[in-house]
Amino acid sequence: MVSVVGAVFIALSLAPLLVLSVPPIGTQPEQVHISYAGFPGSMEITWTTFNETEESTVEYGLWGGRLFELTAKGKATLFVDGGSEGRKMYIHRVTLTDLRPASAYVYHCGSEAGWSDVFSFTALNESTSWSPRFAVYGDMGNENPQSLARLQKETQVGMYDVILHVGDFAYDMHEDNGRIGDEFMRQIQSIAAYVPYMTCPGNHEAEYNFSNYRNRFSMPGQTESLWYSWNVGSAHIISLSTEIYFFLDYGVDLIFKQYEWLKKDLEEANKPENRAERPWIITMGHRPMYCSNNDKDDCTQFESYVRLGRNDTKPPAPGLEDLLYLYGVDLELWAHEHTYERLWPVYGYKVFNGSIEQPYVNPKAPVHIITGSAGCRENHDPFVPNPRDWSAFRSTDYGYTRMQVHNTTHLYLEQYGKVIDSIWVVKEKHGFSAWF
Repeated sequence: MVSVVGAVFIALSLAPLLVLSVPPIGTQPEQVHISYAGFPGSMEITWTTFNETEESTVEYGLWGGRLFELTAKGKATLFVDGGSEGRKMYIHRVTLTDLRPASAYVYHCGSEAGWSDVFSFTALNESTSWSPRFAVYGDMGNENPQSLARLQKETQVGMYDVILHVGDFAYDMHEDNGRIGDEFMRQIQSIAAYVPYMTCPGNHEAEYNFSNYRNRFSMPGQTESLWYSWNVGSAHIISLSTEIYFFLDYGVDLIFKQYEWLKKDLEEANKPENRAERPWIITMGHRPMYCSNNDKDDCTQFESYVRLGRNDTKPPAPGLEDLLYLYGVDLELWAHEHTYERLWPVYGYKVFNGSIEQPYVNPKAPVHIITGSAGCRENHDPFVPNPRDWSAFRSTDYGYTRMQVHNTTHLYLEQYGKVIDSIWVVKEKHGFSAWF
């Protein structure tokens, strides 16, 4: 006969197994992240549950005020992953409005069936004289996320106002019936629940017509986060999809839709009153127009689809370089190559430095930065031994880019793991006329 003590010991030894057999609570919020909703005084809160809840609620209040004195409600949409299991999850979205600019807020999200941890964020400063600080990177995965710990710590000590993730997440979000995507979103919650996490799609999001990307993120506009623009400080930031040039099965028409939208957006941003208020125009897109990597990617080709378009579609699809140059885009941020590369000001494969001594002071063409070395399972991409004249600096070190738009004339960039590269872009004039 087993003694009482023995019975207790057996029960305790089995306790971990018993706990592991209990399924997770499907109404508990997870994967919390925030994004700018695209209009003044707003913030979008997004999270996931695995069971349906009766409501999607954010309770929030000013830091130092009464906790959760304000309430906002939104809605949830059912997302069915395209994998063999057809896993279901509910993506909840709530838009906070009438936020006090540059003020800190405390919030949690969920419903009476389960609440998230308590997080905080700072509402975007609406002033055009503000100097926003960014972390910029692409190509960060669950495995080998070399930059993640530094980004977590730096975000939580208040170093950044915005994160720009320039495509390629998780590696890959659709894998294991979407569980890799779940794990990645949990992994970045310690960053993305505190500062706006702004994104663009990369090639690793393409499975099931980019469904994991389109459903999991909440960017401004009505394009399921594929392309959009927004304003911050003295900058107008445009996020683009380069992937529409490569995944034609999902619709050649998307190339033309984005191009027409982009042209109208640039026209609006270049109205004299708008360009005077926000003179910096910055784009972000996953696949670069130029690169020095030795992997035969699109950016290694003179006839780059992203740069020059495609002649094998009917009608021929326009590329992006001429349009961005015509409207005086100042800075173009890219990723995809698992390296860091800074280019001299370049247009049409030719270098247009401001001067020999100060190439980035009043440059005569856009500046390109490729920042795809945040860390993923595919490690690094090699460089060619003899890069072209437009390549200024290259590194295979893991890291990410820090950017600060200081004012209407000065913008600072540095590549960090430790600081291995830095530049000031100085422009006394913006727009197409600045090239001459």
